[in-house]
Amino acid sequence: MTMDLAPIPELYVSYDSAQKLKIEAGELTSHDLTPRQICDLELLMNGGFNPLKGFLSEEDYNGVVENMRLADGQLWPMPITLDVTEDFASKIELGQDIALRDQEGVILATMTVTDKWEPNKSREAEKVFGADDLAHPAVNYLHNTAGKIYLGGPVTGIQQPVHYDFRGRRDTPNELRAYFRKMGWRKVVAFQTRNPLHRAHQELTFRAAREAQANLLIHPVVGMTKPGDVDHFTRVRCYEAVLDKYPAATTTMSLLNLAMRMAGPREAVWHGLIRKNHGCTHFIVGRDHAGPGKNSAGEDFYGPYDAQDLFREHQEEIGIEMVDFKHMVYVQERAQYEPADEIADKDDVTILNISGTELRRRLAEGLEIPEWFSFPEVVTELRKTKPPRSKQGFTVFFTGFSGSGKSTIANALMVKLMEMGGRPVTLLDGDIVRKNLSSELGFSKEHRDLNIRRIGYVASEITKNGGIAICAPIAPYTATRRAVREDIEQYGAFVEVHVATTIEECERRDRKGLYKLAREGKIKEFTGISDPYETPTNAELVVETENVEVDNCAHQVLLKLESMGLISGK
Repeated sequence: MTMDLAPIPELYVSYDSAQKLKIEAGELTSHDLTPRQICDLELLMNGGFNPLKGFLSEEDYNGVVENMRLADGQLWPMPITLDVTEDFASKIELGQDIALRDQEGVILATMTVTDKWEPNKSREAEKVFGADDLAHPAVNYLHNTAGKIYLGGPVTGIQQPVHYDFRGRRDTPNELRAYFRKMGWRKVVAFQTRNPLHRAHQELTFRAAREAQANLLIHPVVGMTKPGDVDHFTRVRCYEAVLDKYPAATTTMSLLNLAMRMAGPREAVWHGLIRKNHGCTHFIVGRDHAGPGKNSAGEDFYGPYDAQDLFREHQEEIGIEMVDFKHMVYVQERAQYEPADEIADKDDVTILNISGTELRRRLAEGLEIPEWFSFPEVVTELRKTKPPRSKQGFTVFFTGFSGSGKSTIANALMVKLMEMGGRPVTLLDGDIVRKNLSSELGFSKEHRDLNIRRIGYVASEITKNGGIAICAPIAPYTATRRAVREDIEQYGAFVEVHVATTIEECERRDRKGLYKLAREGKIKEFTGISDPYETPTNAELVVETENVEVDNCAHQVLLKLESMGLISGK
């Protein structure tokens, strides 16, 4: 495949028009973009999502969901939609222009709203992600984060989103095309990654470029990846450390501000189209490419080669050639990496391999990471960000009925952790929080959620800064507990403890006399009486309190923390 390096269409207006538009757009109704929408908008405006001219219309959306095609028949596998609240949508007339602002209020673009509809999100999940299963991060986002109504229509770009980090490493499709033109690169193989690069990746990318007789573009995603991934600052420092190991004349790196959906096969095709727009001719598709991990039944969401199969089927139309990702393993006797399926004498040699899970375990426990596996520079970077678990911050999150003993156990746990010393400990108990953080909130579902999200926010900051946060709200709703878990797990461990005292026992104890008032109808929306409690299904620990000493309950939590490596045994 030869390259067509002519510039591709962008959605920006000229500098002079932009200055004028900015002033006029100040008068328009504005929508504050979410982080994911900002990523999408950036790639719409700079041509990364070419041929899209804006957020999908309803007709385009239906085509994309049902058969990966826009209404005009062009291949496009991923719904790029502007999701908004019902409240916001009700104020918008079709044909109206709205201003799209970033989180600081800067106007990035205007959009003419041509479509407004309520999508069938379960259908979207089923078709795009393969299952309407909340274990999939994008399906969870669809149902629990994204707005209920979609707006569609063409976008007029005023300015690029601002990035203060790694500015010299970010390129628009046309900047990369110009670079390839200038360097005389006719063939370029792109490598997509959301993880740090180790020796196996280097070996695999080397081979891919050599087999395609092409130059190499390392094209990591720095927009949004999977909750729990290594943050992009650390990853880019790791990539920079590895870049020296490649021949500079044939390799370059550029950062892609994409919000991944972890959609496996469809995502691979989407990645191919995006790389084609960036001027690449070849693309490496991995085993379980962009897979989200396990579904609720504990199986993989997608088969290991589903993505390669779908890509192969469409590669002519994508206009980019797929390079098979080889599973590279280290052969000890020959001190080199070789493709696993090409080792003729594999029964007579020692094959070494460290999985991602094993690597995380070794980092978490401060164990040795061998030189054959990764580069010392990369390991050093990773260790800076991820000290051993016993030196990281973490959050213990108690949930259970009112009067189940959460606060009492939380208090006991706090004292025990303070006795051990080493990290500051903060108790965010329901009542304390209601007084200091949430004094204006009531007990409606919306207010309860807001209260828990605030607790989660404070706990995530404590965890990020290396402290221990102990939270003890009722937290009756699964989706909210999960959101808090995701907020915290970017910075450290989240230990959910379900204090499983039955509602009968809590009412029998009724320490604060609240159940009596609830039964008399004097307290509305009381959890377990007139309001639901969704029992956790995957808490790290379940504690029974009936006929058990408080000290013993707190001790069970300590043992759990020790088994997770969060506190080191004496």
